[in-house]
Amino acid sequence: MIHLTKAASSQVKKLMEEHELIGHALRVAVSAGGCSGYSYTIDIVEEVEANDLNFESEGVKIVCDARSLRLLEGLEIDYESSLMSGGFKFNNPNAKKSCGCGTSFSC
Repeated sequence: MIHLTKAASSQVKKLMEEHELIGHALRVAVSAGGCSGYSYTIDIVEEVEANDLNFESEGVKIVCDARSLRLLEGLEIDYESSLMSGGFKFNNPNAKKSCGCGTSFSC
């Protein structure tokens, strides 16, 4: 399962509202690349694929493909707003190593 903190869910809901995407889902996935091997990807989507796994956290629908979920099981997504390092933060219990910017990891 993938979890959002209250701060992350608040920011996702705010983005959905600003862009008139109410009722959409947050797609969380990984792609090959980044300094450590895999990069996190998040997007707000309307369409859910037939093989997507569906979750809900803090009132936000989350979808994830099975391949990505093997690397993201137990992931917590947080949101920080600061001048130096604001944005979504990923706390992945499966990551053996993460890059300094926190957007890529290896398992």
